Amino acid sequence: MYDGKSVAVVVPAYNEEALIASTVSTIPAFVDRIIVVDDASTDATVEKVKGADPRVDLIEHERNQGVGAAIVTGYKRAIAEEIEVTAVMAADGQMDPDDLETLVQGVAADQVDYAKANRLFTGQAWELIPRTRYLGNAVLSFLTKIASGYWHVADSQSGYTAVNLETLKLLDLDRIYKRYGFPNDLLVHLNVWNRRVRDYPSRPIYGVGERSGIRLRHVVPKISWLLTKGFFWRMKEKYIIRDFHPLILFYSLGMLLFGAGFVLGWLEVGLRIAGNPITSASIVLVALLVISGLQLLLFAMWFDMESNKELR
Repeated sequence: MYDGKSVAVVVPAYNEEALIASTVSTIPAFVDRIIVVDDASTDATVEKVKGADPRVDLIEHERNQGVGAAIVTGYKRAIAEEIEVTAVMAADGQMDPDDLETLVQGVAADQVDYAKANRLFTGQAWELIPRTRYLGNAVLSFLTKIASGYWHVADSQSGYTAVNLETLKLLDLDRIYKRYGFPNDLLVHLNVWNRRVRDYPSRPIYGVGERSGIRLRHVVPKISWLLTKGFFWRMKEKYIIRDFHPLILFYSLGMLLFGAGFVLGWLEVGLRIAGNPITSASIVLVALLVISGLQLLLFAMWFDMESNKELR
């Protein structure tokens, strides 16, 4: 219990025999239940979990479904048991257990509905996180701001989180993306329900024997496409179906004008390469379309920021 609220930690695990037991052993005493979800590991992960801690509730997937699916399974168990605050920690020891109380405290005190660790606050991330992962995280964090509407949230790939029971019951958990893009897609869904989200500083941990199977050249394009779809889904759900907001007009017209200017600009380049003359009027038209489109898009983003500024 923490501040009178029951607390669970979901630990998604896949082939983590080397670190799962030590990770479980470091989870603070105020946690009532440790829900370990084994995502069809092929090593000794399950054996290492059994008997590691009396608070452990082990759930085994029959087939590998992805880290998001494992977290959803843990969330559903927490909902079934009416646990008031549910956190998520990785099984590979990369999340500092000392930071868990900060995340849980914000949710238990009803300051936020969803607390998320941010490894970038401390300034240590640039020295500790591998450069390619840091840059990939930066790109995805920026795209997630646009897609989710949480412009104040960064480090979108951090899965170290805590959420209250009311929020879990509101979400359609089966609709959320089940693999590595889970935390990004979850933020999109949280925004549609106007849930309060806040970042909390967290110390990044690397070099403890963890193994990453993430390949940025595959992950970044896949999550970028996921976020593109999530953005349009959020626009429809939040700003058309639930409350028709003028930012829809700004976004629509901005995309139309910018897209027209972009296409026309490339056509002009093609004509010039082919040796055809380009008139000043056509150049001015392209510039006008592109600049007007960008201005409308920026206005739409500003409207989105203003609409979501209370969700902190």
